[in-house]
Amino acid sequence: METLDLKKLIKFYPNKISREMLTDKPEMRVALMCLEPGQKLDPHKAPMRLLMYVVEGKGTFTVGDETIEADEKTCLPCDPMVFHGFKADRGERLVVMAIVTPVE
Repeated sequence: METLDLKKLIKFYPNKISREMLTDKPEMRVALMCLEPGQKLDPHKAPMRLLMYVVEGKGTFTVGDETIEADEKTCLPCDPMVFHGFKADRGERLVVMAIVTPVE
């Protein structure tokens, strides 16, 4: 069994979002995204189910027409083809784990 130590995988870049693919299988993809203050992932949509989990920090998330302020240990589910994105706009770093599964 593979064990992922997120503490060792978290890394930040000053000019871009850090994106680390933790697993990439047909039944599930898991990505770790690390944002410096001011960085953002623009809202977009995809034909998959998504769960955004805040590992560290806090930020503002978009899910559909909603804007949600979220901090550590918060999960935000998103249905397929619904706009979603997030930004580190609360003055601190933001680490988000995104879990994506296909629609059956």
